Amino acid sequence: MVSSFFYVIYMASIILVVSTEARATYNLGHAGLIFWCPNVNVARDPRWGMLEDLNSRPLKVSSSCRHFAAYDLDNWLNVDRNHFNARQDMAETFLRPFEACVREGDVSGVMCSFNNINGIPPCADPRLLKGTIRDEWNLHGYIVSDCWSIETTKNSLMSQVRRLCKYSNGNSAGLDLECGHYYNDSPASAVMAGRVSQHDLDQSLSNLYVVLMRLGFFDSIPALASLGKDDICSAQHIELAREAARQGIVLLKNDNATLPLKSVKKLALVRPNANAYGAMMGNYAGPPCRSVSPRDAFSAIGNVTYEMECGDVLCHNDTYVYKAVEAAKHADTTIIVVGTDVSIETEDKDRVDLLLPGYQTHLVNQIAKATTAPIILVVMCGGPIDISFARDNPRFGAILWAGFPGEEGGNAIADVVYGKYESCYVTSQLICYFIVALRGRLTVTWYENGYVGMLPMTSMALRPVESLEYPGRTYKFFSGSIVYPFDYGLSYTNFSYSLTAPTRSIHIHLKRLQPCRSMAYSICSTFEFEVAVKNVGSMDGSEVVIVYSSPPSGIVGTHIKQVIGFERVFFSMNVCQCLGIVDISGYTLLPSGSTIFSSCTKHRLIFNKTTIIYYLKIKI
Repeated sequence: MVSSFFYVIYMASIILVVSTEARATYNLGHAGLIFWCPNVNVARDPRWGMLEDLNSRPLKVSSSCRHFAAYDLDNWLNVDRNHFNARQDMAETFLRPFEACVREGDVSGVMCSFNNINGIPPCADPRLLKGTIRDEWNLHGYIVSDCWSIETTKNSLMSQVRRLCKYSNGNSAGLDLECGHYYNDSPASAVMAGRVSQHDLDQSLSNLYVVLMRLGFFDSIPALASLGKDDICSAQHIELAREAARQGIVLLKNDNATLPLKSVKKLALVRPNANAYGAMMGNYAGPPCRSVSPRDAFSAIGNVTYEMECGDVLCHNDTYVYKAVEAAKHADTTIIVVGTDVSIETEDKDRVDLLLPGYQTHLVNQIAKATTAPIILVVMCGGPIDISFARDNPRFGAILWAGFPGEEGGNAIADVVYGKYESCYVTSQLICYFIVALRGRLTVTWYENGYVGMLPMTSMALRPVESLEYPGRTYKFFSGSIVYPFDYGLSYTNFSYSLTAPTRSIHIHLKRLQPCRSMAYSICSTFEFEVAVKNVGSMDGSEVVIVYSSPPSGIVGTHIKQVIGFERVFFSMNVCQCLGIVDISGYTLLPSGSTIFSSCTKHRLIFNKTTIIYYLKIKI
């Protein structure tokens, strides 16, 4: 959820608090300093259970990017990931988040995954571990296996010979540390058998000690050693949790300005997730400072009728429907909080469809039929859900996606519904105002449920495969019918776009024999242009300006478009700002055997979907 507000600077505030509390907890003797996060895998398939996983990187602790690489299936219909053979997608898409972790983030660790890549487990592939991560990207840290991934079979009676081979394969490939117990007795035996050199062991030990040194194990860091109890769950940190959740909420529908609510005498609040403390936290969450559910938050504001008969996200029977309908009939506005929890989507549990679990859809539709008062649907989930039935039904005035909003999720939802807030953790007006104006964006495509029947989750191809009738994946390659597109999100205010610079041309002169086989090869030509963005609504707010690159048509295997930059900018009412886009460059990998002959092509730069298009003529 934290990625949906598209604001890098504010993300740094969140990371600072997470790492401060982690170091303080360590100083008190309650935790370690090794964090196996963030999960930076690409959201290839909407059914993946770990789309709800937190994507934030702590400072002041050791962080490890996981799961390297092309790993986005845990357990789907009892099928586990065991193969991957899309080399172009690997280079263009699946490796890039990890490359950024190492090269730009200087992460202290990388966790390799369970799956096989072109027939080889990544934890035993020297080309990936040594060749790519350590030598090409220059990792300053260690490489660790995902827990029990060294032994991916379920045979606990594996012979010592197989243990020995697995250790030697992993260690000589560049693996420094194993999460599990299969290496317990293997190192000494592997060295004695000549399968692993003393140099390899020394190198692994050195890589691990580098991280310990960075953490200050041998030379205390006074500024970090002083952190303690007062640095955990402070009032400022709790307020930050509330603001982070507010920023991540996405407004999916707002017919006739249903939101923000002006005044409500009687509000009906309906489960299953209206009082779900656990669902708000998602997976891999530490003990919260406190938990405020939607029920807690709305009850503190005014007169609320809370219907709690639906006890879990499956809503197994019709017992609760009558009471929920009666509550809605007597209310000025009804808020229904639906969605999933970790019983539906989490690590080792992928979904089989994109529908609301159990009888939730039945509950929602029955309420819509029974009342003429406004209905607000709040969806609490990690991965996308097909809510087209509510999107297309005029009875639902507004729809909010709240993700798994954390300990202050209830307060954040109430703040957004009423368009109010009390204070800001960061004193800048920029932070405060864009919370009010609401500009979260979806970071994955929300497909219709029929999409999951078009291709199995085990298919790793991102591009369409005509011979198999696979439609393609993600906003880069899928052009079919969807519920909501990537980057979708409404605001309580409106913005207009216009170009301030004309279309221009770039000339690229190729040599007679031009090498173009490597992704590392490129010809860069820098140019600048401006786009004017104006707040034409009735409220101050911020806008996420997203720039897409869209190559000329006719290039075999290329993407429809892809994000090349974004920025969140604050705008007062009726104020126009000219934004400069500088140092834009792109590349296209062509599949083997394809050739392009072009004397002049038009490369499009698209701002916020199709709001405005800048044509860049590239002459070759």
